[in-house]
Amino acid sequence: MPDPDQPMGFQSDRPKFLTSTRFAELGLPQEVMMGISDAGFDFCTPIQAQVLPVSLAGKDIAGQAQTGTGKTAAFLVTVYTRIMGTKPGGPGQPSALILAPTRELALQIYNEARLLGSHTGLTAVPAVGGIDYRKQADDLKKGADIAICTPGRLIDYMKQGIFQTAGIRIVVIDEADRLLDLGFAKDIRYILRKLPHYDRRQTLLFSATLSYRVLELTYDYMNLPEFISVTPDKVTVEGIEQVLYHLGRDDKLPFVLGFLKNEAWSRILIFANTRHETIRLAESLHANGWEAQGITGELDQRKRLRLMEQFKSGDVRILVATDVASRGIHVEDVSHVINYDIPQDPENYIHRIGRTARAGKSGCAITLACEAYVYYLEAVEDLLGYKIPVGWVEEDRLIPDRFPAPDRRRWKKAGASAAKPAQRSNARRPRKSGVNPKQGPPIAKASKPDPASRNEPGTGRRRKRGRRSSEKTSNSNSA
Repeated sequence: MPDPDQPMGFQSDRPKFLTSTRFAELGLPQEVMMGISDAGFDFCTPIQAQVLPVSLAGKDIAGQAQTGTGKTAAFLVTVYTRIMGTKPGGPGQPSALILAPTRELALQIYNEARLLGSHTGLTAVPAVGGIDYRKQADDLKKGADIAICTPGRLIDYMKQGIFQTAGIRIVVIDEADRLLDLGFAKDIRYILRKLPHYDRRQTLLFSATLSYRVLELTYDYMNLPEFISVTPDKVTVEGIEQVLYHLGRDDKLPFVLGFLKNEAWSRILIFANTRHETIRLAESLHANGWEAQGITGELDQRKRLRLMEQFKSGDVRILVATDVASRGIHVEDVSHVINYDIPQDPENYIHRIGRTARAGKSGCAITLACEAYVYYLEAVEDLLGYKIPVGWVEEDRLIPDRFPAPDRRRWKKAGASAAKPAQRSNARRPRKSGVNPKQGPPIAKASKPDPASRNEPGTGRRRKRGRRSSEKTSNSNSA
């Protein structure tokens, strides 16, 4: 019986979510097969079974697949197989380029590339924004076979001549729809125009949805691609128990508090629509005794990576996030996903709930419909093709917030003073006598000059002119 705790492809007995196609049947190089063996892969997932025979033949592919389906391994196996034995282009001229929308996804691809390519002798280098600018530039200059990049950092290196595109033989665009959603349309087109013509390179594009904007890229920058699709509904929703609760906006936090206390869970992802709501919810959970952390796009990159590592390792069990974490983050054993807000883009619902029930495991997706976001429910259910089952909330399952908004300042003050009694950030500094810390040292008042010296040069005082002085003069003359 397969071990449910093993990642995708690790079982020798083929699970239901894998196909009957084995990697050993694809004629892969021995060095690549050794990396596949190290990863524990044996049978192909549906997307791998459809993509690999076509991509290994050198054809362009536009693939529709969700995260968690094995597409990363599909294009990495293709990349390593296609560039093995080729003459390196030299420093700053990699043979393969992989584009990803976010730093987290790029680094995840890099880690998987190191595992799958550990026996090939080929080197992979990440080039992502926010961290290690000089080190990444030096690694590219030394020579790398595969560059795994986010668009902004890549264009920066291209304009400086650190990254040269002449040697690119294969390019992968991962999460193409997400790249476009994040506003990288012009950047992608700029990069693709700088690459060798599509007749002289192979292009693999993967996207959760093949929208019109994504299809425009395939028409303009790909060489008659073969379209391969794994039905999103069957892949993403399989194994996920979905339930919808209709609640007032003020009852959503009490519901989450009651759920955390009364239900069995191991690791939870909670999605909110806005940065403000994400931060507020994480603070509320923390104030009520739950060690929750919030992650948004504006969070410092190093802190974001540290939080994701803590979530993966289990040090953080509750993560509140915006949609920045809904794609491309491979976290095992997420037992529940809670849509605190119904997403405005229905496709984000698929991406969110896809964080649970990964690799054939089961999971639960809970959606809270309040008066503010219930209007987006119809679009979500239209995309799914069915109604989400509705659950009933008992009143005794709602636990009130111990620190509602008016009392949140009191909680923050108590928490700050307890954690750092010697560092009170809001305390006033003792004011030195005669010194205002905001205005600097006081300026001594000038003594009142002698009236007789008002007309003397150098005193800086001018004689007043006006009606009163003229009247005084006229009076003295008449006297």
